[in-house]
Amino acid sequence: MIYADLHIHTTYSSDSSILPSTLVERLVTHSFIKVAAVTDHDTVKACSITRQLASAYPDILVIPGTEISTPNGDIVVLGAEETPPQPWTVENVVDFARERDYISVVAHPYREWGMGDLAKKYKVDAIEVLNGGSSASANEQAHELARLMGLPGVAGSDSHQPAELFAVYTEVQASMDIEEILHAIKKGLTRVSSTDKSIRF
Repeated sequence: MIYADLHIHTTYSSDSSILPSTLVERLVTHSFIKVAAVTDHDTVKACSITRQLASAYPDILVIPGTEISTPNGDIVVLGAEETPPQPWTVENVVDFARERDYISVVAHPYREWGMGDLAKKYKVDAIEVLNGGSSASANEQAHELARLMGLPGVAGSDSHQPAELFAVYTEVQASMDIEEILHAIKKGLTRVSSTDKSIRF
């Protein structure tokens, strides 16, 4: 079992103040969350840097990824070490993820830049059912969307500041191996939880 924060922005997102080195330090010192996905807005530039920093510590793991802005809402792509080719339509991003065995996740569906009910039109892999920046009602709606679509739910803090890191996390029945983690998420071997008990879901 691993505990992962699957939605984090570094300083390679223009609206984030989290340095890659800070993320690695927080993973090293956290008591149980040892896996994090770097999902900057429309870029993967921080992924290799952060993974290289993390490689010095055998008990932590950084999953590469990105959060792609489409006209119909944001999609997190877990496993991606490159951005999808443009144009960034939902269909193109989902196809890009499927062809490479990455995971497409509907990010914060019922918040600003979320896909909402439009997500039902697309063959995504998972729904972000617990987002650290979303309201309790928005997270509850996201849970219901995942249930209706029969899709796994994941959690991510959507951190843009160090204080927001690891507020929520995903339990995945997998070992510290990226391919195994992605496969387990697709199979629904996940559970979401919160370290901040004021965040309800």
